Amino acid sequence: MSRLAQTDGLTDIQQEILSTVRSFVDKEIIPVANELEHKDEYPTDIVEGLKELGIFGLMIPEEYGGLGESLLTYALTVEEIARGWMSVSGIINTHFIVAYMLKQHGTEEQKEYFLPRMATGEVRGAFSMSEPGLGSDVSAIRTKAVRDGDDYVINGQKMWLTNGGTSNLVAVLCRTDEGQPEGAAPHKSMTTFLIEKEPGFGPNPKVKGLTVPGKIEKMGYKGVDTTELILEDVKIPSNRVLGGQSGRGFYQMMDGVEVGRVNVAARGCGVAQRAFELGIAYAQQRQTFGKPIAQHQAIQFKLSEMATKVEAAHAMMVNAARKKDSGQRNDLEAGMAKYLASEYCKEVVEDSFRIHGGYGFSKEYEIERLYREAPMLLIGEGTAEIQKMIIGRRLLEEYRIQG
Repeated sequence: MSRLAQTDGLTDIQQEILSTVRSFVDKEIIPVANELEHKDEYPTDIVEGLKELGIFGLMIPEEYGGLGESLLTYALTVEEIARGWMSVSGIINTHFIVAYMLKQHGTEEQKEYFLPRMATGEVRGAFSMSEPGLGSDVSAIRTKAVRDGDDYVINGQKMWLTNGGTSNLVAVLCRTDEGQPEGAAPHKSMTTFLIEKEPGFGPNPKVKGLTVPGKIEKMGYKGVDTTELILEDVKIPSNRVLGGQSGRGFYQMMDGVEVGRVNVAARGCGVAQRAFELGIAYAQQRQTFGKPIAQHQAIQFKLSEMATKVEAAHAMMVNAARKKDSGQRNDLEAGMAKYLASEYCKEVVEDSFRIHGGYGFSKEYEIERLYREAPMLLIGEGTAEIQKMIIGRRLLEEYRIQG
């Protein structure tokens, strides 16, 4: 176990889970990650291994067949998995956001129906807010659901679904204007729908009018499928409205996104740790001017800066997770952690890339993959600019001048 990024106060169970995951990462993920990533191949064997470990049920309550662990345990698990291959952590992230939303906001019938099968990985979740012209402005959602008797009919196009093809449950945020007065705030007219589908691409055999066109080709973050979702007169029964009541979707999704931001911070920590490991190992092996480059002061300065950033990002991520676990509002802490961890990840990866010199540009070296993966963290679950807006607004609330 490395000296960096240690977490005080963990229980024996938490330590055992993390030790098991780290061993799995070292044996089952790191040796094959580069090959699978270069092929853009879905890591089926790795996912099956995570199922056997119970990772898909990590945060699902024991009464529904899960392990009932905390967000902190989950975040530290994600950190370990991202250290091996960030794409694998993406596969479980969207699943857990949906499971968390169900646990927090679902009806009892919805919990009993979905959560036990999500805990085993039989049902795997994806969630969908973004649209082609949307960006970070969630209030501008155009996908619309209209009431039709006991059903809703949904029309629209969604974008950037992680696990869009391989999932069989998608939480989709739509506009529903029912019961809202004219001029009502847009976020009060949104509803989350739970759509069950068959895995795969093209027109869906289980849901008439639903199409997943295919994988979006990406610079990095390969292996995991990222897709669009097209809905044309898709009919969904009203009992698949999350929580059983329309108009609450925005708040449900934002609650899930807070969990997602802690997850992205954890991923940034994991990727940065791996980049540091690769950089400090290479610096001790590569020689110039008759000695290992690690003995040159310039490289030592770089390694010290990298290690400090790894440590700082980890501490902020842990703080954000613990805040959420305590039941307190954590949008400030989650925003700060996501912002800092993603920015530091980019910087640590680039410094490791520089330490590798020309070899960092070769696909034979792992750092080349990390260099293409890190930028996704700068935009996932909200850009740095969005995080700064959240942080700034919350600071003004906390430090508002009275009178």
